[in-house]
Amino acid sequence: MSDALLLFLPLVVPAAAAVLGLVLRTCKGPQAIVGVLGSAGLLVVGLMLVARTDAVGVIATQSGLWPAPFGISLVADRLAAAMVAVAGLVALAGSIYAWRDLADDKLGPQFVPLMQFLMLGVQGSFLTGDLFNLYVWFEVMLVASFVLLTLGNQRQQLEGALKYVVLNILASSLFLIGAGLIYAKLGTLNMADVAVRLAHPEQTDLVRTSGVLLIAAFGLKAGLFPLFFWLPSSYHTPRPVVSAIFAGLLTKVGVYALMRTSTLTFAAKAPVLLELIYVIALLTMVCGVLGAAAHFDMRRILSFHIVSQIGYIILGLAMMTPIAIAGSIFYTLHHIVLKTNLFFLSGVVNHIRGTNDLARLGGLAKAFPGIATLFFISAFSLAGIPPLSGFWAKMAIVLAGMDLRAWGAVGIALGTGVLTLFSMTKIWAEVFWKSAPEDANTTDNRSGLWPMLIPCVAFVGITIGLGIWGGHVFAFAERAAEQLLNPREYIEAVLGPDAITGEVPGAGRVRP
Repeated sequence: MSDALLLFLPLVVPAAAAVLGLVLRTCKGPQAIVGVLGSAGLLVVGLMLVARTDAVGVIATQSGLWPAPFGISLVADRLAAAMVAVAGLVALAGSIYAWRDLADDKLGPQFVPLMQFLMLGVQGSFLTGDLFNLYVWFEVMLVASFVLLTLGNQRQQLEGALKYVVLNILASSLFLIGAGLIYAKLGTLNMADVAVRLAHPEQTDLVRTSGVLLIAAFGLKAGLFPLFFWLPSSYHTPRPVVSAIFAGLLTKVGVYALMRTSTLTFAAKAPVLLELIYVIALLTMVCGVLGAAAHFDMRRILSFHIVSQIGYIILGLAMMTPIAIAGSIFYTLHHIVLKTNLFFLSGVVNHIRGTNDLARLGGLAKAFPGIATLFFISAFSLAGIPPLSGFWAKMAIVLAGMDLRAWGAVGIALGTGVLTLFSMTKIWAEVFWKSAPEDANTTDNRSGLWPMLIPCVAFVGITIGLGIWGGHVFAFAERAAEQLLNPREYIEAVLGPDAITGEVPGAGRVRP
């Protein structure tokens, strides 16, 4: 298979599945099958892309026979390929998890095409080599995600969706302004071409100005401090499968955009921006985990934990050393799987008891020991308990901080881990360990659990596997980090071997 076809397939597969899902909107069973098969196809293509990029390095193609930087570039390195694959995994798990809701008309005929359109936007964001097209793919995601948030037409869903769309429109506006400044000054939005042109010393002011705007835009989408409040106000309102897909995947698109633009464009030219990201990351960790400790609703607690864990990932990016970037990549892949699964399990609890309010729950460890075990493993992996995957992800970030003698960051990272353990233990004690309150609903709904539990079991297996055999994944993350820190290969894949005539704008390193 040619590299060009391999790069287009992650876009073609979800687009075709979305159109076919619309055609079959009156046929629930066939439409659900289309969702599963389309997502499975996306996973297969993603794994092929991972194998190809790991073997040969960065691959790129130009659409419409227009050469870069004038045409639309599609580019994949190891990081982009891994994100494409894990997005396919989440889509497949979500398609299976949603089977019961689709059969009961709780999601409606819009879910399958909307989720596939969402995947189209996600994959386009990972593969685009152009800032304007990154903006376009963000808008595709925004439209699809806004409608997914409102499926069910409940008042709290509409309120959550309104906060979500207003803040994301703000992020898109900041992104567009930042990209416009770059285009006005440089005459290009191709990221590889921007990186080459920003190597000139006179562009320092442009790097700082546009860099702040891009950090604000991507940070808002990722749920960073101080504009993260829309996330815990929105992610607990939709159907559980929608919450899970959003929680695991959508914030990571903002994280990916930050990683790509930081390492490719302004990391070496404006280290002050890395220092800004460093401070934001620490504040994000603290605010997120304190919010989780203060709340008493299962999905709200998990939503605040999205914020705090994103802080770990961005902290690794801000440190900008090989082990830190590798740790951030490993953490991202681990967190996508783990956080999706925790929201899956919160949906299972809601399905059984009809609520996620900790005060109205209890006794599930005795009634459903298998589900309790699945949650126990996932929760303690999030907290960073060895030998689960969360421990290795956190350890890489902490070791990077110790190497830089960033003792404040190390202390905050360890303290956040302790508070994460506290809040996850709170969920375990209230939902599973204690006896159910006398006035609680203890009529357990056991019907239709098996399609919901299949992805939960699979994701727990992946979490355990990443903990025990994570060395292979971390080695891949180190190779991906090397590509990010040395962008020459990316630039030459897009623009050609003669594109670089001077010093390459490589990534720097910040010493907090």
